[in-house]
Amino acid sequence: MKAKGYHVAIVGATGAVGTQMLAILEQRQFPIKKLTLLSSARSAGQSLIFKGEEIIIQEASSDKFKGVDIALFSAGGSVSKKFAPDAVKHGAIVIDNTSAFRMEEGVPLVVPEVNESDLALHKGIIANPNCSTIQMVVALEPIRQALGLKKVVVSTYQAVSGAGINAITEMKEQSKAMLNGEEADAKILPVKGANRHYPIAFNAIPQIDDFSDNGFTFEEMKMMNETKKIMHMPNLKISATCVRLPVETGHSESVYIEVNESGKSAAEIQELLKEAPGIVLQDSPDEQLYPMPSSAAGKLEVFVGRIRKDLDEDNGFHMWIVSDNLLKGAAWNSVQIAESLVKLTLV
Repeated sequence: MKAKGYHVAIVGATGAVGTQMLAILEQRQFPIKKLTLLSSARSAGQSLIFKGEEIIIQEASSDKFKGVDIALFSAGGSVSKKFAPDAVKHGAIVIDNTSAFRMEEGVPLVVPEVNESDLALHKGIIANPNCSTIQMVVALEPIRQALGLKKVVVSTYQAVSGAGINAITEMKEQSKAMLNGEEADAKILPVKGANRHYPIAFNAIPQIDDFSDNGFTFEEMKMMNETKKIMHMPNLKISATCVRLPVETGHSESVYIEVNESGKSAAEIQELLKEAPGIVLQDSPDEQLYPMPSSAAGKLEVFVGRIRKDLDEDNGFHMWIVSDNLLKGAAWNSVQIAESLVKLTLV
């Protein structure tokens, strides 16, 4: 570790994930000697508080990365494409929270509980996976290590915060309108640039991101492709259906898996997860104990419950996975990667 810590930059410091990154860096007491907060011109000049000190936000530009050791990016893919290579040229290690580099060859896509060793392969840029992918692979990795993994079918129930602050505001306004018997105005979901928009209040929208030619959305394709890359399993059978629900924070997932070994019980799966890093097992049907977004919000862990053996497939199991999409799904996983870089002396 450098004697007095590291020069850390946050790009997109005023966004929902950027502010969480700032809070977690302080909470985790990450060794920082200098902190640079960067944003668009619109937010430049504002300030944020870090460890009691007021830090002025600057407009992002190439020269702002001089002397930066670690740059946390969460300002959209176009911003990452524009500035991440410049940050690397100036000697920074970029941890990018967008989809800009995730599937690029030579860019590690990392969830520390799953593939921390891949960090050693970085060439300046490390990609943070999609929020819904992160929580799923954290829960599946201990099972994969012990019993193998050959098939995954996942349906997600994703929070509105994944679409940004404006989507949360719109959901609340729609809810008020509908409770008052008024028409709900929809301008954002399922995709801001789409031809049609639907209210999310009291609704479920089976579309997150645009549709690809194969009928899956890009969000679903991200989950499938990223899981294969993170787990180094290019031939894994996996399919996803991603749905937006009127929940403010916390993604939920119903996951069916098939393992390689037969004759295993749900209790054995529970035991594998009970001591696994980053996981909290909440699985007691008699006590109605199971993960929910309301109880996972604000927490760093991945919560797993409703584990049961399939009634027809001897090697099939079902489970329910919940996590805060802004924390483990974004900000915390990014800071966790930075902590791993320090631990492995890669920065």
